[in-house]
Amino acid sequence: GRQHCRISDQETNGKNSTASSNDFSDPVYKEIAITNGCINRMTRDELRSKLAEFKLETRGVKDVLKKRLKNYYKKQKLMQKEPINGDSYYDYICVVDFEATCEEGNPPEFIHEIIEFPVVLLNTHTLEIEDTFQQYVKPEINPKLSKFCISLTGITQDIVDKADTFPQVLQNVVEWMRQRELGTKYSYSMLTDGSWDMSKFLNTQCHISRIKYPSFAKKWINIRKSYGNFYKVPRNQTKLTIMLEKLGMNYDGRPHSGLDDSKNIARIAIRMLQDGCELRVNERMHAGQLITVSSSAPLEGAPAPQMPRYRN
Repeated sequence: GRQHCRISDQETNGKNSTASSNDFSDPVYKEIAITNGCINRMTRDELRSKLAEFKLETRGVKDVLKKRLKNYYKKQKLMQKEPINGDSYYDYICVVDFEATCEEGNPPEFIHEIIEFPVVLLNTHTLEIEDTFQQYVKPEINPKLSKFCISLTGITQDIVDKADTFPQVLQNVVEWMRQRELGTKYSYSMLTDGSWDMSKFLNTQCHISRIKYPSFAKKWINIRKSYGNFYKVPRNQTKLTIMLEKLGMNYDGRPHSGLDDSKNIARIAIRMLQDGCELRVNERMHAGQLITVSSSAPLEGAPAPQMPRYRN
């Protein structure tokens, strides 16, 4: 008959191994490989049953369920070898998803200005959204919003007319982050849905506002890249709504609300952390250019936020 996986909590309580964590000749890696092969042969119902047995999330497509179960088993086996240091990861992740001025079809010469600056503070220890920040921004180059922009984002002309300009809002963000002791008492990283928020919108906005690019936003986690690499899916399967769907979740709130988008991105990040993904910085800005950060680079938190200087 068909070979079934034997995965139980008893199996994860074996003898501790004396081999180093980098020694892949250790028998534990053979055990993990055999278990992975078993998991690959399980049906979706079998996967859900086993996940429920371990009190793990049972929602998601089959590939997500397989990854979740494999990572749970791998983590249990490796913890026997060498306890995981819980202090080695970011304490917080700051999820940012800007909304910007736009026109239908987005003509190539159109200059996008940030009109909503949201931040969602995700505690990586509790895996909960701990706090949020949201302020609207008054655009300078195109102060009048297009009908398309209003319809897309739900941000009205009256809202931006009453808002502060970008430098003041950025100062408020910096103060908000400082009050939460990010970069001083707690380590943290920025996280975005794609490359554009930092490399395009923030970079352009800093030029418009004649301020230097803020140091705390020079490195970030692009969750689309992280999701694609972790769950082994192509890039066209990493849009926000598709990622939610594959993880068995629905979108909460209003699409293209910066704050609601950020909250939903945070929900994806939480599920990925639960599934055993170590979300790491994978992109950065250098001399105004977008650069990929290697997965083998040291895990470094962002610096304490400071208001950047004005350009000459």
